[in-house]
Amino acid sequence: MSVYDIPVRTLAGDPATLRGLLGDGAALIVNVASRCGLTPQYSGLVRLHRRYAGRGLSVIGVPCNQFMGQEPGSAEEIEAFCATTYGVDFPLLEKTEVNGEDRHPLYTVLTQTPDAAGEAGDVQWNFEKFLVGRDGRVVARFRPGVDPEDSALISQVEELLS
Repeated sequence: MSVYDIPVRTLAGDPATLRGLLGDGAALIVNVASRCGLTPQYSGLVRLHRRYAGRGLSVIGVPCNQFMGQEPGSAEEIEAFCATTYGVDFPLLEKTEVNGEDRHPLYTVLTQTPDAAGEAGDVQWNFEKFLVGRDGRVVARFRPGVDPEDSALISQVEELLS
């Protein structure tokens, strides 16, 4: 099964799959939070999404409240914050568990992918990024401190979309 076929829910609570949200595109899947020191990464994610949407890449935001309660809001509050503060125009999923016993099946697959240092396993913090090809294969993992416009990430996106 492709990552894109795993059932998810949109921020509005509607059942979906990433394939249904993306069509035949590629994705950068990011667990996000509104009250984190890394929250300003939303700006770079929006720019990345807009820069590459025409070439088939979409950012997918996955709100998560597992890291010091930094995403406490309701779906409506998350949507309003993202839209008004950062102009988020990429898809957001419902609040999701990315680690632990209740880890979403999407993250069960994603966390098997190692980062640049060869480390797989649990998501370390908010804004961990997974680059997924059009075929649903996870091709790269970027830890939270990697900015969305970092040259290594952009290089991987360019290679994936070429």
